[in-house]
Amino acid sequence: MIHTKVRCREITESDVDKIADLLTRGFVGRSRDYWIQGLRRQAFRAAPEGYPRFGYMLDDDGRPVGVLLLIYTSRKEGEETAIRCNLSSWYVDPAYRNYAPLLTKIAQRHKHVTYFNISPAQWTWPIIETQGFRAYCRGIFFSVPALARVPRWNEIEVIPPHAKEIKGLSEAETELLTRHARYNCLSLVCRTPKGTFPFILQPVRIRRGFIAPPAMKLIYCRSTAEFAECAGRIGRLLLRLGKIAVAVDANGPVPGLVGIYTERRGRKYFRGPHQPQLGDLTDTELVLYGP
Repeated sequence: MIHTKVRCREITESDVDKIADLLTRGFVGRSRDYWIQGLRRQAFRAAPEGYPRFGYMLDDDGRPVGVLLLIYTSRKEGEETAIRCNLSSWYVDPAYRNYAPLLTKIAQRHKHVTYFNISPAQWTWPIIETQGFRAYCRGIFFSVPALARVPRWNEIEVIPPHAKEIKGLSEAETELLTRHARYNCLSLVCRTPKGTFPFILQPVRIRRGFIAPPAMKLIYCRSTAEFAECAGRIGRLLLRLGKIAVAVDANGPVPGLVGIYTERRGRKYFRGPHQPQLGDLTDTELVLYGP
């Protein structure tokens, strides 16, 4: 069937309800409330000027039949402000699949933007690589931080959602931690003789067959070495919250942590001028929409 009125255009706020319906239809197991919450968070978050707030859609005479959600953020890279874009959820109604390349081409047209995909299905890896994407993360290290030693001089602090100032952190990192606390993440600082180290973790369930033990995902750290330095203290805190494991993006076993490394899941890709940093999943689909 030829659909003569199909066009690709930017998603606007007035499209949100219909986009949520489309995504609910396309992703079995995700409720409409799941999509509405994420889209609302995208609607109210700060985003770089001149880029789409939600992403792009295929429009057939006013009706969305395809969608690619995009999450744009800006990052300081030395003296330069770099733009990055999380290629998030993608779905096209079966009758319109021949228009899918138009959607992806328009969504990834900026040469100066770093595009990245943090949740590619394994069967799509070869396809993504033929599009010029490179893997920057090849697996996950499932750590048990409570098994690490706890230096007596380490102190840990949970950051509330509306903290105005955090001793030892810049204004930018303070805002990052408080913003993610408002996204229901666990924001922490660990104070050591080597400095004040910020961390953001998110509750997840690591599904193994019918078993889904409660765990945390490391959303932000400056480096995995800093996380290993504070792992013992963080692990004791997490035990009180009923969490045992912390999943850490990695390209191999993480020195200083006890756990298991696997490449069966966790691969992440990027294309563009700035390779994403391991241990930085802030302002991505994982945070805005949830695991």
